[in-house]
Amino acid sequence: MSKALVSTSLISLSMLSSQALAGQVYDTFPTEIKAEQKYVFYSHGFIVEGTNPRPENARWGVYEFPKIKSALADESYHLIAHHRPKGTDPFVYAKTLAKDVLTLIAHGVKAENITIMGFSRGAFITSLTSHHLAKTPVNTILLAGCGRIVSSKYADYTLNGPVLSVYEKSDGALSCEKLRARSPNIISYKEIALDTGEEHGAFYRPIKEWVTPVKEWIKRPQR
Repeated sequence: MSKALVSTSLISLSMLSSQALAGQVYDTFPTEIKAEQKYVFYSHGFIVEGTNPRPENARWGVYEFPKIKSALADESYHLIAHHRPKGTDPFVYAKTLAKDVLTLIAHGVKAENITIMGFSRGAFITSLTSHHLAKTPVNTILLAGCGRIVSSKYADYTLNGPVLSVYEKSDGALSCEKLRARSPNIISYKEIALDTGEEHGAFYRPIKEWVTPVKEWIKRPQR
């Protein structure tokens, strides 16, 4: 075999190996970190805290946590989606999540290749985490995330880096404009208003109305 063919084969094997390592879904922080790859953290809503990955709300139906993870998974990034225990303190958990992000960065992962994302209580945690990462801002996605975080009680908490907000018009958690206005270190901001009529339940299932734009935003360079 010629040197050229050997070289080409090695390059192909290297690419295949790299691709094989991408696109994993983790329920705990990965033990092996690849500096050149992308990582996304998804934080679920309050109802999922505990041991049941598919709890049911009388108004909005079943929260399909496994299906959401499957829908958000992509070959271009790793998805980390912890199942939080019952009674999790969001403020303590946000600091832990921020430490996980900093661990990725310490291992060579670029901040622009890290996305933190959450729905409802998970979005509240994501907002707190973004605040803690002011010196190393990553990409932030809030799904129905601007309920109590926009109140004056939490006025000291701000977002950092590129931000995507997605909310449902029929829901109680609406625009994140107030949070945006008090966050001078936001690099870029985009907000999408859904009109499904499903209230908070719009994010209980991986419907294309929010999954598609979220994945497109994650995979598109934000800076």
